[in-house]
Amino acid sequence: MLKKVLIANRGEIALRIIRACRELGVETVAVHSTADADALHVRFADEAVCIGPPPSAESYLNIPAIIAAAEISGADGLHPGYGFLSENAHFAEICEQCGLTFIGPRPQDMRAWGEKVPGRSLAKRLGLPLTEGSPVLEDGEDGARWADKIGYPVMMKASGGGGGRGMRILRDAESVRKAFPLAQAEAVNNFKNGDIYLEKFVEEPRHIEFQVLADGKGRCLVLGERECSIQRRHQKLLEEAPSVAVTEEMRRDMASTISRAIKDSGYVSAGTLEFLMDENGNLSFMEMNTRIQVEHPVTELVTGIDLVAEQIRIASGEPIDFPEGDVKPRGHAIECRFNAEDPDTFAPWPGLISEYHPPGGAGVRVDSGIYGGWRVPGDYDSMLVKVITHGRTRSEARRRMRRALAETIITGIRTNVPLHQRIIDHPDFVTGKLSTRFLERL
Repeated sequence: MLKKVLIANRGEIALRIIRACRELGVETVAVHSTADADALHVRFADEAVCIGPPPSAESYLNIPAIIAAAEISGADGLHPGYGFLSENAHFAEICEQCGLTFIGPRPQDMRAWGEKVPGRSLAKRLGLPLTEGSPVLEDGEDGARWADKIGYPVMMKASGGGGGRGMRILRDAESVRKAFPLAQAEAVNNFKNGDIYLEKFVEEPRHIEFQVLADGKGRCLVLGERECSIQRRHQKLLEEAPSVAVTEEMRRDMASTISRAIKDSGYVSAGTLEFLMDENGNLSFMEMNTRIQVEHPVTELVTGIDLVAEQIRIASGEPIDFPEGDVKPRGHAIECRFNAEDPDTFAPWPGLISEYHPPGGAGVRVDSGIYGGWRVPGDYDSMLVKVITHGRTRSEARRRMRRALAETIITGIRTNVPLHQRIIDHPDFVTGKLSTRFLERL
């Protein structure tokens, strides 16, 4: 088992990793920018090292500073969390070269699966159902030619990233030509990778993803699916597990197909395969996220498996200690992401939190990185808190979320809690009639 883990992240995910390490008896090192000097992950870690000023490029994306912090603290492992450097294969290689165990997939896994165009090629070779798409585009004119072959509408996407950045829905050749340089510049700025590609756009899809956990010793668990259809600008807002649209037979068949693909590719650690489900219930592979996901808690609650702890065990060379085979969900879980933003205009709203009271009670979990009196910096992603509820049924989990939202107090800044209240009370959410265009009907 690793002895000391540096957490190359911030906010709630940094605290989540600290908790897993404590249960495993592993010491932790927090890194932070000057803006996060008073953050909770800095307080709760065994050690903390300042790695730079507020801008991400000078702190949480500053590879030399992070490696130096690991060397100074004597860490033998590094967990990247999600976002920032979590899917950067070059960073994982540098960790290896410096004698640091990277808690996540191997660099070759990231390149094979994590970059969208190579990942699609690999998925096709391994027998996963696939949407129509293009190779990496040379320029806007090349994009227009491929869009004509695929058929409009198309989605323009960044090969090296995610989170909605660089993505555009395009319906004619001229819009493809105009969008290419903008999407490429955005991709370079966010991911340092300007590769852009196209795939067929489905008008009213569900976003369904499957969680995997592989130990590199021949064992792979497929831990069911998550419904992630409620999104704003391709950013997930609410997730749940299992999906009401996935039958037991479909779940079993997909688990078998995905397990075989992951084993054949040699993938190691946690990962998430994302699919679009069309109006006829057909699944098509989009991409794989080679990291822990923001929404991993819903899977943890319906399976009883601590995904972060298993990542650390796998990175320490230990095998998965759970039987392979069908992993059937136990009850239902729903997660709401609370962001520091106006609930109507979605404008970011950093500032001083004057009061914070998280919800509680039966079936409620809160993953948070905030406290009353803490100032939310404007330099990073606006997500503050994740509230996850679990119940024997979807209806019970929804009622518990309704209660949890009503109990939440965050004052001094604006948050999207009122938006979540409208979502869970909407008739289409109550009946499970979801798509990625759900918010348009709200």
